[in-house]
Amino acid sequence: MSQKAIRVRFAPSPTGPLHIGGVRTALYNFLFARKHGGKFILRIEDTDRNRFVPGAEEYIIESLSWCGIQFDEGVHVGGPFAPYRQSDRGQLYKQYIDILIEKGHAYYAFDTHDDLQAAHEKFPNFQYDVSNRMKMCNSLTLPKEEVIRRLASSEPYVIRALIPENSVISVNDLIRGEVEVESTTLDDKVLFKSDGMPTYHLANIVDDHLMEITHVIRGEEWLPSAPLHVLLYEFFGWEKPQFAHLPLLLRPDGNGKLSKRDGDRLGFPVYPLEWTDPKTGEKYMGYRESGYYPEAFINMLALLGWNPGTEQEIFTMDELIDAFSLERVGKSGSRFDPEKAKWFNQQYLRKRSDDELTQEFIPILKSYGIDAPLDYVKESVHLVRERVSFVKEIWDNAWFFFKAPENYDEEVIKKRWKPETATILQKFAITLLHLDVFDQVHLDELIQNFLRENAIGMGALMNPLRLCLTGGAIGPHLTEIMALIGKEETLKRIENALKKINR
Repeated sequence: MSQKAIRVRFAPSPTGPLHIGGVRTALYNFLFARKHGGKFILRIEDTDRNRFVPGAEEYIIESLSWCGIQFDEGVHVGGPFAPYRQSDRGQLYKQYIDILIEKGHAYYAFDTHDDLQAAHEKFPNFQYDVSNRMKMCNSLTLPKEEVIRRLASSEPYVIRALIPENSVISVNDLIRGEVEVESTTLDDKVLFKSDGMPTYHLANIVDDHLMEITHVIRGEEWLPSAPLHVLLYEFFGWEKPQFAHLPLLLRPDGNGKLSKRDGDRLGFPVYPLEWTDPKTGEKYMGYRESGYYPEAFINMLALLGWNPGTEQEIFTMDELIDAFSLERVGKSGSRFDPEKAKWFNQQYLRKRSDDELTQEFIPILKSYGIDAPLDYVKESVHLVRERVSFVKEIWDNAWFFFKAPENYDEEVIKKRWKPETATILQKFAITLLHLDVFDQVHLDELIQNFLRENAIGMGALMNPLRLCLTGGAIGPHLTEIMALIGKEETLKRIENALKKINR
């Protein structure tokens, strides 16, 4: 590894919400930088103004902040290599494209839209490359005087890379090893557009060089562009960074890259935060709003593509930093598992204390208009916490602690309510009435005695009793419910159920 100070960057485009694949790329860069005592930079690559989406840059920053991914330099924190937004660096790139023109590594192309359309129709699988560049309208085919005249008259043009003939371009990838590409397979990519802005290819290389980036860790989708980027470093005579191309996140079912459509279809988020499309107003789910803890989300993402080499699955951020290495990042794609994501959240929920969960649950209670004593809420949370993966699920598992059932599950009635049930419950209510210490220990003892003295099975009492107290077949141990809601409420619920179900 280079002895230079490690500097890595995450360089998203503000063309929409940040996909979780992008979050993982940012995470791996962050872990790598922290592991090696380096710097982590956020650069916004917004040279494609046609695809710019208002609010996307702010969304990216808020998302990464929620995840606990911190930057040393960037658009929102500044730094010695500012500005960190490419649209603010516009004038900078012109001098570098001029260097490539001067060195003969790039050329002006004056082809119109119609010219390119005609070429596509004339040549099967047309691409602007060594095989046909000399048939097009550019500074390689036009007389020098004509090129000067066209430039002086402000005729629209783009500037293309002049890809060398018959050479082998080698990309040394830290994950995939040596990747060799024949230059004849590459097209003469546009480096500078007719609107005076650089394309991603030029701006990316120039900025990585000027910002002294030592390692470019990015998604696999950029692997086809890597040979051109290596060439550009060679054209300029600059030292290349080391490259690492991360494997794709794959959809849970079938093949292919995980997309928004997969999330819509299968009902899970593919974005860290909720996103509202500014054009259509359409809303997309976010992990934050779905109730995930950021630590659980990050832990889950870290293990999608990276293997610690041990059986450990739960990691703090500091543990991830200590354990992370690019050598243990796989080459093949990682299949996303929505159920495993929920499992991670459940593990982090279980790490929280009753007091913490209670404080997180109270706003949900208030949304239902319930203001219960803190100790009572804490006890109800304690009784159901092992049954849930999200704080929002506590209500579904504990609502009956805060209000009596108004309706009763018809399926449970049909299955559990027998002709003799009302008589059993009436007898049991009388027995309860005389119980002085109404706690779980005494309730368990009372129930065992009642079953024995009346020669009835456990299910004959407990199933319909649960129905009376919870409205269905839900909830923790029955005597835990009874002890918490108290004698008066228990008896009232039995009485109400007998009235409603026996009508």
